[in-house]
Amino acid sequence: MAVTPAPDVAAALAAGGAQGAPKRTRTARKKVTLPAVARKSLAENDSWRQARLFPCGALKSDREREMRATSVLLAVMAQVPEYGRRLTAGFGAPAGRMETYTEVSLPHGDTPRRPDGVIRVERAGKLWTALVETKTNGNPLRAAQVQDYMDIAARRGYEAVITVSNDVALDGTPPVDVKIDGRRKHKVALWHLSWAEAAHQAQMLIRHEGVGNAAHAWLLQELLHYLQHDNSGCHGFQNMGPAWVPVRKGIDEETLCEGDPRAVEVVASWERLIRQVCLRLGGELGQKVLPVQRVRRGTDPQSRRVAQADQLCREGRLLAELRIQDVPGVLALTADLRTGRLRTSIEVAAPEQGQPLTWVKRLMRQLADAPADIHVETLTDGQGSGPRGTLEKLRPEPADLLPRDGARITGFRLSLFKGMGATRGSAESGFIRSVDEAVDRFHGSVVVALERRIPAPRKAVQPVGR
Repeated sequence: MAVTPAPDVAAALAAGGAQGAPKRTRTARKKVTLPAVARKSLAENDSWRQARLFPCGALKSDREREMRATSVLLAVMAQVPEYGRRLTAGFGAPAGRMETYTEVSLPHGDTPRRPDGVIRVERAGKLWTALVETKTNGNPLRAAQVQDYMDIAARRGYEAVITVSNDVALDGTPPVDVKIDGRRKHKVALWHLSWAEAAHQAQMLIRHEGVGNAAHAWLLQELLHYLQHDNSGCHGFQNMGPAWVPVRKGIDEETLCEGDPRAVEVVASWERLIRQVCLRLGGELGQKVLPVQRVRRGTDPQSRRVAQADQLCREGRLLAELRIQDVPGVLALTADLRTGRLRTSIEVAAPEQGQPLTWVKRLMRQLADAPADIHVETLTDGQGSGPRGTLEKLRPEPADLLPRDGARITGFRLSLFKGMGATRGSAESGFIRSVDEAVDRFHGSVVVALERRIPAPRKAVQPVGR
């Protein structure tokens, strides 16, 4: 017995004819992101610990931390395509099916070598392979060990060796030096990934850009929780290096001379710290945050660091600038090693229209919730700087920011001063922690306030006389 199709289906078949079923409208698949505010916990009290996919409370040795961190990272890379592709694309890997392995034994002379991990990507029947060497808890990469993996990869036809550690690569250069045999036909690339970069990419996906499904978002959240745990050893750049203490002492005693190689080491560590600050802040905001390098065209990075080291010897200050996406101006950061103070600042251009007193009052309204110790400085044409003061004194008398000589105002500089940590590490009293706190406080209380558009107060309407 023949079955008569429903009227709407029959009409569709008749209209489609030889083309078959009607075409469906393709819609973009909605990305999954995690809410900014976590849901209220069901635990009875704060002592209840939530079950985690990647527990790290029992990690005791550096070897355990390295094995666990490698396995966790590579497993999530293989299971979350967006995350795995985000990391491997920077290493020249093709887009394709990915599998990852740990503790693989590979022959190397009389003694086989065992890299921490292997990444393989298949595309169009071809394989792309990378050996992975990881370090945690601030342990340095060993050049001899990486050299062995480079030789093994070259002999076996692998494409890359990837090092992962808390260190931050400068100018795309890996933290270790290896010799590349130019006689080999097959070339192997050496890449570096910081644990801070791995956490940054996970945060960007689950907080801002989204992934394919909720399970993948949860996996990335568990990875991020693991990387940020105190016991994981994957905290990114956390030490200013052995040259930090003698350089600070030399600046205090005025015995540090230009050309001292220890000053160059401190400048390199400062640059690594700034790059990590950009990664962390960018992951929280979902915006690009990049360091600004103001150098002459054609100047190589090492020459730039030598010049900055000489400036450090003369002035005792470390300088950096951060450019935040969609924020006018740059966030400047100065670490004055002589006074032990950090200064974060940003310059705001004056409006093209309106009266100077109106500009100042509008600025005071924007900074209504900012800390009272924020310094505001008027920038004038030709003379550079004009009147200045703290918000505590300027809020009742905003006209104090107007130049008495009538000079044209070009903008305002907002600054926040903070005490600087002394130790080279990331402890509560450390220099690295104090830099993070200074940037966070200034951005949250000043930069965010400047982004808000506050309308001018409405003028009272005079009643029309009868």
